[in-house]
Amino acid sequence: MEDSVKTTPVKGSQKKFLFGGVLIIAAIILLIITNTKAGAQYFLTVDEIKERQDEIVGKDIRVSGAVLGDTIEYDTENLILKFDVAHVPGDNKQIDAEGGLAMVLHQAVNNPDSNRITVIYEGVMPDLLQNEAQAIMTGKIGEDGMFHAAELLLKCPTKYEEAVPDQSENS
Repeated sequence: MEDSVKTTPVKGSQKKFLFGGVLIIAAIILLIITNTKAGAQYFLTVDEIKERQDEIVGKDIRVSGAVLGDTIEYDTENLILKFDVAHVPGDNKQIDAEGGLAMVLHQAVNNPDSNRITVIYEGVMPDLLQNEAQAIMTGKIGEDGMFHAAELLLKCPTKYEEAVPDQSENS
């Protein structure tokens, strides 16, 4: 017995539909890949930046460090902020083991042997920029060895730690 099922050739409109569908799927995959690569930022500590400086020059990275208050310079005319940050561990368990974030920031600023990098930021000087504040920055290491921050976020844990007990007692 012969197979009675006949194969019908794919018509021209079906080929166009199939080809269009493949193109759309390929475009979506390409967009996902390029956006993932463009948005990817390495989160590094100051120690890691010092170790890998040559290989990360010009790449988008995120770094956290303890602000050294006596290094803060602000050019009010050109809105250029320059300051140094000292290494703080990137592992929250290690930070907790060393007495919490406020203690780690204090020790980092007062340890002359801790690695430090200079940060350049163009924009308005944040109110929380002070000695022992935690700076979380995104940007790039330049050929000059300085971190050129595009975004700057500051946390001042001592300010918040003092406020929390008063709030919890009044609740």
